[in-house]
Amino acid sequence: MASNKTVSVLNDLIEVSKDGEQGFRKAAEDTKTVQLKSTFLECADDISRGIAELQSAVTTFGGRPETGGSVAGALHRGWIDMKSAVVDRTDLAILEEAERGEDVAKRRYTDALNEDDIDLSARSLIERQYQGVLRNHERVRELRNRYRTL
Repeated sequence: MASNKTVSVLNDLIEVSKDGEQGFRKAAEDTKTVQLKSTFLECADDISRGIAELQSAVTTFGGRPETGGSVAGALHRGWIDMKSAVVDRTDLAILEEAERGEDVAKRRYTDALNEDDIDLSARSLIERQYQGVLRNHERVRELRNRYRTL
């Protein structure tokens, strides 16, 4: 049934988005650079709004929206926390980690768009949000490239 598949795909995107939001908030905590802190918080807030849209769509399709991130995302953040306790993370390292996180989001959104049996209105929402993922990724990549040259 299309709506069950749609709910499953949307919930997967909620999980990866929660991971991204939490990752950007952690990056904002870790950086000492005002510009990066602001950028990371803007990205987290954008993702948060996207999560609300996805959760609303899941409800519309009769599903129960995810409320948390993935186990893999939590483990990844735990590893980052452990690593940052041992090593003072540089802005470049934080940006590289943020880019890796956005790589995961890009893959998951691409996978969702390649699903055959999802509702057209959900596909439209996914396509629009995917553009935001691409913008965040590009923004982080440009900053990372700038910090590599410092």
